[in-house]
Amino acid sequence: MRWEGNRESDNVEDVRGDGGGGGGGFGFGGRSVGIGTIVIALVGSYFLGVSPATLLNLLSGGGGSVPVQQQQRPHATDPGDRQARFVRVVLADTEDTWGQLFQQQNANYVRPKLQLFSGRTQTACGQGLTATGPFYCPADQKIYIDLSFYHLMEERFGVSGEFAKAYVIAHEVGHHVQNLMGISDKVDAARQRGSERQANALSVRMELQADCFAGVWGYHANRSRSILEQGDIETALAAATAIGDDTLQREAGASVVPDSFTHGSSEQRVRWFKRGIQSGDIAQCNTFEARQL
Repeated sequence: MRWEGNRESDNVEDVRGDGGGGGGGFGFGGRSVGIGTIVIALVGSYFLGVSPATLLNLLSGGGGSVPVQQQQRPHATDPGDRQARFVRVVLADTEDTWGQLFQQQNANYVRPKLQLFSGRTQTACGQGLTATGPFYCPADQKIYIDLSFYHLMEERFGVSGEFAKAYVIAHEVGHHVQNLMGISDKVDAARQRGSERQANALSVRMELQADCFAGVWGYHANRSRSILEQGDIETALAAATAIGDDTLQREAGASVVPDSFTHGSSEQRVRWFKRGIQSGDIAQCNTFEARQL
């Protein structure tokens, strides 16, 4: 991926090494959105010392308590390090892309903040933990990322490549776009009215749309700034495949239960990301009216 020398966003807060927040779990009050939600099941044992099967049960609505043992992990605190610069460049690119797309619709794009943290951090949606993975909080319109997640992508998922890492950011920005468009509020209200199964189904459509929006960003960013190199799209598709609900459940040694999906299957995630990056058309990302996901 070509990104060196491109504009860096000034909307990044680097609080790594600041110590984070106090104890307790991470709760969004039913409004949790992000790639990291399903990743907990697979990486819980790595970061928290918790059985993936136990966490899968929690994600699918089961009960039980999870004893959290936060591990101290080394992290970079230099705001000029390469990964931090990469994040700032990718965020800037999403700002430019979505700013133009919103302007074409006579709308104003409000740029989100992005916080780099290590271990844990306080958010308007509750306490964020490394194990949650990257996530977006609609209450404060911020994206939260612990850069150790990128190491995890390579170590546990076997996914490498900078465009795959950019896809992670673009997906969370996609949730911000949904928030600005009023989609998040509508889905949240509908989820509260429906059953758990219906809520999960809405969550899947929400996540797949964010995947599609990530693809829309990739299409326009490449068209305007030629960011893609050979093999880049394949790395993003590999990332989408690795974090499909069915793949994560199999990796955790559990049965695949479609009704418990909250982000979509690997095939679905790949399909909707490809739809976005091939068309560059926001209208093609209407997962809520799609008969087949």
